[in-house]
Amino acid sequence: MFSKVLIADDLVSVNTGVHTVLSQLEIPEIEQVNYCDDAFLQIKAAQKYATPFELLITDLSFKADHRDQKIKSGDALATKLKAAHPDLKIIVYSIEDKPQLVRHLIQRHGIDGYVCKGRHGLTELTDAVQAVYSNKTYVSPQLETALSGKSVLEIDDYDIELLSQLANGLVMEEIARRFKEEERKPFSSSAIEKRMGTLRTQFDAKNSTQLIAKAKDLGLI
Repeated sequence: MFSKVLIADDLVSVNTGVHTVLSQLEIPEIEQVNYCDDAFLQIKAAQKYATPFELLITDLSFKADHRDQKIKSGDALATKLKAAHPDLKIIVYSIEDKPQLVRHLIQRHGIDGYVCKGRHGLTELTDAVQAVYSNKTYVSPQLETALSGKSVLEIDDYDIELLSQLANGLVMEEIARRFKEEERKPFSSSAIEKRMGTLRTQFDAKNSTQLIAKAKDLGLI
């Protein structure tokens, strides 16, 4: 079993519940933080002094307060940490229950588990910790479709980049020019416009503005 785990959640009550689960699993060293920046710094420091954390359990949403934060969300934290410390296991423990969001976090960012907060959340978290320790990916039962088969809303890295550039205010011709410079195919304006039409249909969006809003709600951009 893991020997050193960090919990990151801005609610003390949630941290307490997760701490109880980890204690019952007889994990000897458990630390808690309420900010993403603190989580990143503690994991970085532990690596520096050769006493690394083996697992991070983090929420996705962190409320803004008087402290200015560089890392403002759990998905940003997970992405940054996976890039810097690929061996670190990460479980997201969140109220969000969108399959596409879960798929995005696991397939694009490489998180190891996703547990929904709720009536059975802590029980599922126990299962998740055990599964991830055995190098398995865990997803709450109600979200298992996120990892099975091809979803009607499944999109790839090309689509993510296209939506991101659109959200940044670029028009179709500008996106086509950027994609051509980056050798990201297809890069013709007609192909991009066709893909945008497909995405609007998949997300049931009437226009590009609504499409971007829905993509943001899912945590895709």
